[in-house]
Amino acid sequence: MLGFAEDTKNDRKCYVTHGMMGHLDPKQPPIKRKPFDAILSHPFIHKAGQLFLQIGFMLTQNQVELVLPQEIYEIIKKDLFDTSEKPIYSRVILPLKALLEGEFFNEYIKRGNILMLSEGIPGVDNTYSLSEGILKLHLDKESYERAGLEGKPEGVKGKRGTKPRWIVEINLRLPSMVHGKKGFDRIVYAFKNVLTTPVTWLFHNLTTTSVMSEPLEVHFPIHKTVSPRVIHDRQVKMPNLKPPKEVDVEYGHDFEDRATEIQEWLALILLESPRVNTDDKIDPFLSRYTTPGESFSNATLVKLTWQGFLSPSWAHKSFVDILLAIPRNSWFAYCVGGFSDTWPGESKNCTILRLPDAPNEYILWEVA
Repeated sequence: MLGFAEDTKNDRKCYVTHGMMGHLDPKQPPIKRKPFDAILSHPFIHKAGQLFLQIGFMLTQNQVELVLPQEIYEIIKKDLFDTSEKPIYSRVILPLKALLEGEFFNEYIKRGNILMLSEGIPGVDNTYSLSEGILKLHLDKESYERAGLEGKPEGVKGKRGTKPRWIVEINLRLPSMVHGKKGFDRIVYAFKNVLTTPVTWLFHNLTTTSVMSEPLEVHFPIHKTVSPRVIHDRQVKMPNLKPPKEVDVEYGHDFEDRATEIQEWLALILLESPRVNTDDKIDPFLSRYTTPGESFSNATLVKLTWQGFLSPSWAHKSFVDILLAIPRNSWFAYCVGGFSDTWPGESKNCTILRLPDAPNEYILWEVA
């Protein structure tokens, strides 16, 4: 874990891991070891991908050059992206009580598997989410007391400037969650008499890729298909991505500095900042950023971005497919960002960098 001041106990932290991926079985890709579990730890994904493919590079002082034509990317695109099914999600307006009624409850929650996320500002509005059959209600004090549901306090206790809030978690797949049971009827009563305001939901069905889904269609949803946005021919200054090789007493400090520099460079690539462009000539009075390392090379990058309401399983599968398709000695960075779930709009995200000339080595940054 990177070092932080002592008074940042409740602030977000960045955990960095340098390791080996091990054997990758396409039929049974790993889900419980790093870096694969970092992708699956996101309950909901807002922006996934941001994949960088290197078209050409020169390495450090020896100036070892490798130039690949643009057609290489076109070949990868055809085999990897054009033939794969594009994720689909929907936007629909529903009250909470609609989740517990008729075919919607039986098909999607009891027998199926869906992801749902409501509109609202975390920590300010009442917000709701549904994943793996567990409905989470993030409520203010008044709504929580009026609803009469069992929950627990949410957020940092005693933090100045924040109002008390509660979170209620309901496992709707339990055998007791059926109409006629006392506990379930209490939930239905709260949804019909207290939490009655219809809200806009994002909806993703994990059991099918079909756009038409009958229980949802009666609510007139708007369907969205997620296609990647591609940026070609990005000419940038590229640092040496390999971490220090020698392991000694000072290695931890060297790796921390190196990991911070590489993460900063990747962040500028993500932001499409001109500071990393090969032709950037900004006045150093305005920006003192320089490409990390004693030397750098010029490289042409392609960036793909998928943005929408995406499932962790789709992001995990895409990462595995990319690992299998990209040449073993090539590097790429795969970034996944989730929806914000805490005030003030902070969310989990992770960046995975497969190192060049080291097919099984990776660096993982997890911000949580």
